[in-house]
Amino acid sequence: MDYEIIHQPEQHLFKTEVDGRTAFVQYRLLGDSFDITHTIVPRPIEGRGIAAALVKAAYAYAAANGMKPKATCSYAVRWLERHPELI
Repeated sequence: MDYEIIHQPEQHLFKTEVDGRTAFVQYRLLGDSFDITHTIVPRPIEGRGIAAALVKAAYAYAAANGMKPKATCSYAVRWLERHPELI
């Protein structure tokens, strides 16, 4: 499923709204690295691929801007392990 993902660079956030609930990925910039620190999806909307869509969008932004993907968030760590072509 496609989600409308909004980047809020001033807040270091990628977010989407699903069924009136907000899911988001928070990141920090560390030199040339783009570090996802938190991936939050409220329980009522879990299991729909929302976290994966958010992380993918965030790392696509990082790649387009010449940044290396990094992950502090445990979900993002696992996501990167499943997508080694981005590392």
